Amino acid sequence: MKKTIIFSTVMIIAGLFIALGPIFLFKACIANCCAAYPNCLWATKVTLGMGMIITALGLFFILYNDPKIQLGMTIVSFLTGIMVLLTLHVIIGSCAIKTMECRLVTYPILTVLGVFIMVLSGIKIISLRKIK
Repeated sequence: MKKTIIFSTVMIIAGLFIALGPIFLFKACIANCCAAYPNCLWATKVTLGMGMIITALGLFFILYNDPKIQLGMTIVSFLTGIMVLLTLHVIIGSCAIKTMECRLVTYPILTVLGVFIMVLSGIKIISLRKIK
């Protein structure tokens, strides 16, 4: 139970950083930097949704103690971490200007958080698969 609460807390914090970080902490371009609506604006709006999904999954880990349900939620969080990376680097992309704050600060931090979610979820998947 203690490990689940620690895992849940870390997932909630990471999810909140992914969701709210580009808005309040490490701001991306908001408009009129390189186009009427820059790619980074749309990418951070999508990561807002993904961060809220990760945060909700972290809350659900506290509520549901069944290992099979937790395994399913962990797989979803792993896939959401992949989607964060794909959104930033493949699906939407970033500004064309390499000196913009979104390319220098926001995208690297979100990339690290996406990889962190994937690694954390991968470790949890392995630990849950051992429990049968």
